[in-house]
Amino acid sequence: MAAGGSGGRASCPPGVGPGAGGGPGPSANAAAAPGNAAAAAAPAPAAPGPPPAPVPGPGPGPGPGPGSGPGAQAAAGGERAAEEPGAAALLREPVYNWQATKPTLKERFAFLFNNEVLCDVHFLVGKGLGAQRIPAHRFLYSDEVQIGPETVMTTLYTAKKYAVPALEAHCVEFLKKNLRADNAFMLLTQARLFDEPQLASLCLENIDKNTADAITAEGFTDIDLDTLVAVLERDTLGIREVRLFSAVVRWSEAECQRQQLPVTPENKRKVLGKALALIRFPLMTIEEFAAGPAQSGILVDREVVSLFLHFTVNPKPRVDFIDRPRCCLRGKECSINRFQQVESRWGYSGTSDRIRFSVNKRIFVVGFGLYGSIHGPTDYQVNIQIIHTDSNTVLGQNDTGFSCDGSASTFRVMFKEPVEVLPNVNYTACATLKGPDSHYGTKGLRKVTHESPTTGAKTCFTFCYAAGNNNGTSVEDGQIPEVIFYT
Repeated sequence: MAAGGSGGRASCPPGVGPGAGGGPGPSANAAAAPGNAAAAAAPAPAAPGPPPAPVPGPGPGPGPGPGSGPGAQAAAGGERAAEEPGAAALLREPVYNWQATKPTLKERFAFLFNNEVLCDVHFLVGKGLGAQRIPAHRFLYSDEVQIGPETVMTTLYTAKKYAVPALEAHCVEFLKKNLRADNAFMLLTQARLFDEPQLASLCLENIDKNTADAITAEGFTDIDLDTLVAVLERDTLGIREVRLFSAVVRWSEAECQRQQLPVTPENKRKVLGKALALIRFPLMTIEEFAAGPAQSGILVDREVVSLFLHFTVNPKPRVDFIDRPRCCLRGKECSINRFQQVESRWGYSGTSDRIRFSVNKRIFVVGFGLYGSIHGPTDYQVNIQIIHTDSNTVLGQNDTGFSCDGSASTFRVMFKEPVEVLPNVNYTACATLKGPDSHYGTKGLRKVTHESPTTGAKTCFTFCYAAGNNNGTSVEDGQIPEVIFYT
């Protein structure tokens, strides 16, 4: 579908072009070059509105009828020749009778494409000796579309500007088919700019799956702050937080240069703005935090001290950063409860409550549900772990805390990262709590099955007593009532 101009020159806004941050090409109307899908508007200053397409038939135009014969074209040629020296040479026979040789409307339109006959606008494409003067008309020539990586963004811009949804759909489909980790951020920026929510969603999903590759691509440091915030807000990024922080620092350095600011820690913090609070520093290990963020100068002293205290002391102080894990998993969160009844009281003496379990399929455990105090609202300190039973290897843990309201409900305690659990392998779930006596579960089930409400897929848990340093939890009663997971 080749497009003609319509009133005013189509000028792309900054950042719209073949690549992130690029303009529309060698000239503002490069979209009209031969082989491109769209041509922009005539170089008039007025803002364009899509003009009605010429209808073949009576009146001047490509269709047959009164006013469209050789005489009318000769008159048009004479006027054009008077305005533009040398143009008459282009209108000699057999051009006068060109319609008679084109039996279909499609062929007539195709003939007019990039042809001087009756053209009403010219585009100068390129510079110097390589410049080309391209004739065009203010209508769509055909439904044939030729889109490439270099022209797709300017074509999409033009299709939006002149309200040509079919051409817009072709451009978006081309971008979807060519979406990769190394261009996901560039296309995300363009999708947000052009208000293409479906394309933006696909870009975000690609970034979730390939976060490490996407943030190392050149286009990452070119995104705007709002796009950066939209990405950092996601719970589904598949990357360690310390690597994400390093990428954000690179972005802040590029942004300082864009704003012509000295690249200092203070200015990095300034340009990051609200994005800084979306870095989940509590998910880092103390070693990762000490080696990177604590020495970056981007955090103020108060933030560094509170985070070090969060890593090292109990009870943990509140911090101004999110401690919710990025589960880097798609789909819906699931949970099972292995008890049928709740009682009180369960005490703690410094040993771990443990229960052994296995599952019939591969899952990712993201946390446990634990019982809280029987004495009203209070805070607990807790260390949770998942251990590979046969090798006694700790696969995941978190030293954290939770608040309870005094009810018999369970309270979520999450791992810093999802823990992969393989089918038919024994694992031990551990929770070491410090706090007052709590509720506990009774009438425990040895086997618990979760059935997906959408697919009907079943995930079957089998529980066994875990010997050793156990605070009394068993299959029949105790702590660790819930396992929270993704399939």
